[in-house]
Amino acid sequence: MAHTSTEGNEFTFPQKSISNSVSSPVENGLNITLSIPSDSCVKSFCNGDSKKKSQHNQGHIYVPAEEEKTVCGWGAFTPDCLQFFNTPKGILFFLCVASFLQGVTVNGFINTVITTIERRFDLHSAQSGLIASSYDIAACVCLIFVSYFGGNGHKPRWLGWGVLIMGAGSLVFALPHFTTSQYEAHISKEISICSSSPSIQCAEGISSLSNYRFVFMLGQFLHGIGATPLYTLGVTYLDENVKSNYSPVYIAIFYTAAILGPAAGYLLGGMFLNIYTEIGKQVDLTPDNTLWVGAWWIGFLGAGAAALLTTIPIFGYPRQLPGSQRYTVMRVSEAHQLKDGSHERASDPDFGKTVKDLPRSVLLLLKNPTFIFLCLAGATEATLIAGMSTFGPKFLESQFSLSTSEAATLFGYLVVPAGGGGTFLGGFIVNKFKLRCSGIIKLCLLCTTSSLLAIFIFFIHCPNMPMAGVTRPYDQSTLLQSNLNLTAACNAECECPREIYSPVCGSDGIMYYSPCHAGCEEISVVASGEKVYQGCSCILENKMEAMAGKCTSSCQKKNLLLVFMFVVILFTFLNSVPALTATLRCVSDRQKSFALGIQWIVVRTLGGIPGPIAFGSMIDRSCLVWQDQCGEQGSCYVYQNSAMSQYTLIAGIVYKVIGIVFFLLACFLYKPPPPESLPESSHASKNSNCNLQENKSPLETQADV
Repeated sequence: MAHTSTEGNEFTFPQKSISNSVSSPVENGLNITLSIPSDSCVKSFCNGDSKKKSQHNQGHIYVPAEEEKTVCGWGAFTPDCLQFFNTPKGILFFLCVASFLQGVTVNGFINTVITTIERRFDLHSAQSGLIASSYDIAACVCLIFVSYFGGNGHKPRWLGWGVLIMGAGSLVFALPHFTTSQYEAHISKEISICSSSPSIQCAEGISSLSNYRFVFMLGQFLHGIGATPLYTLGVTYLDENVKSNYSPVYIAIFYTAAILGPAAGYLLGGMFLNIYTEIGKQVDLTPDNTLWVGAWWIGFLGAGAAALLTTIPIFGYPRQLPGSQRYTVMRVSEAHQLKDGSHERASDPDFGKTVKDLPRSVLLLLKNPTFIFLCLAGATEATLIAGMSTFGPKFLESQFSLSTSEAATLFGYLVVPAGGGGTFLGGFIVNKFKLRCSGIIKLCLLCTTSSLLAIFIFFIHCPNMPMAGVTRPYDQSTLLQSNLNLTAACNAECECPREIYSPVCGSDGIMYYSPCHAGCEEISVVASGEKVYQGCSCILENKMEAMAGKCTSSCQKKNLLLVFMFVVILFTFLNSVPALTATLRCVSDRQKSFALGIQWIVVRTLGGIPGPIAFGSMIDRSCLVWQDQCGEQGSCYVYQNSAMSQYTLIAGIVYKVIGIVFFLLACFLYKPPPPESLPESSHASKNSNCNLQENKSPLETQADV
């Protein structure tokens, strides 16, 4: 008896009616022999009564590769109520929760609280930078192992362990708060005005609290290890268990959740920092005080607990979702065809299950020029994204004379709709137009070119706000002799320290380095809570007053800059999901997870890690005023807006042009499978008319893509 299964239904053809059989090669290496009945039997099967038709023509005819458990549960505990979630949408939801938590923690909370951690644990900027880089270092170390062995293993279990480790990393990161003594702020008198005769004592020696940086690094290592399966195995698990046309949409939703995570992390992190770190303790400090330390640890506890809970349902998913085998059988391979035919080796079901196949697997990917150039193009885009996310708020802060919190909020308003919308839109376009690999690469090329044209907006910049001793002299009758001359006759007797940078806006519309540098002698607090300085000898207006904070910029080009920055961010993220989809399409099915792992290594080592360094070094060239930490140069306080725009433009053009070249090479060198190897039924509709012929297999006639 010939046995074939359709959508869980079974039917049998009588042996006496069998006239011939067709052996259909299947992508996973199995050889499935399907029996074709005689013409009379065919007519009976296709044109039978409506009841039979509804039972047997609902999907592909396929034979499972192996009898394997596809129910959702943990061991023998598989209640029927859980099977409602045993669908692609169900696993997508839990993977989105995990990616959202990863974005909240790594790209949100840590970036928000890093300054607070430096203050609380006496860390230098280099030490805090090493803490941030520990995530990428751990991810690069684990990517090959996880993507190679996890790609051929039980992916949900690997994902569950990854999210579990990531949650443990968040709890470890919050641990120093509970193992140190309570924070005691030593409040000193107001030293920023002229009459206080300030004196700054430079600290000597290294605090023992700085040793906690190793605990923070451990937490980041665990974050990096745990997130590694999420963006390699998670993507391929989604791709394997849905129709190939729907895969870009699922991946786009998954990555959109990852992008929305940092935005939520910034908002929640800012809220937690307004709470004093020692909850319940009454202090005379406010969040505006430089000695204030917020409750930086709350977010990590919450994210860690949520991650641990998320692992429970992920562990319960089977190796393959119910019904996914038919998508595997009918999937049309678009892998790049190598001239020597060695790509066919990867279609062997046993390929990649042992360490011996690792060198050959790497060699196959290295011989795939489309994959190589897609990786390099992804590295250039990652460089821009990393630099943009790191220095975007600083660019807005300098151009529009905003406070740090205002710039971060404004940048968040740009990134959430542009980044999240662009990511989802990229997957939607690939699905809507049913683009194949070559068409997807052309879409990436179009997006990169569009963002390159929009990036020329950085020819425009907002002028610097006038700042006494920095961009203009104190006395208009004299010229500014150097880039920085903060001492004048009006504040010479104040002996103002350079270590204290607290900008104020004078009633004359000019900014001053600090109230002391403005010659202010008194301070008062108005009903709104803002500080007002009086008796400022350097301010020539009648009021001789100054308000705390920067002067408000009246740049007429602000809206134009914001609109084109939105366009640049939109097209940059619009590129992400199509590029990822093209990577999955141009390699064989058994190499998808490993290919993503290799791609992530290239993207992180060539883009994610050096990206902020490259952008930062260029932007630092436009600095006008550096922080003075007891004779040592610290961070930059004031930038030259025109130079900052020029350097940003140069970096953007260079990386975008390189990205365009890589996408062109990937498209030009891509060699798809020959047309005759693609089944004609790949575009057949679900309710297509039955037209069986002797030279067609049931797989072709029953196709449902």
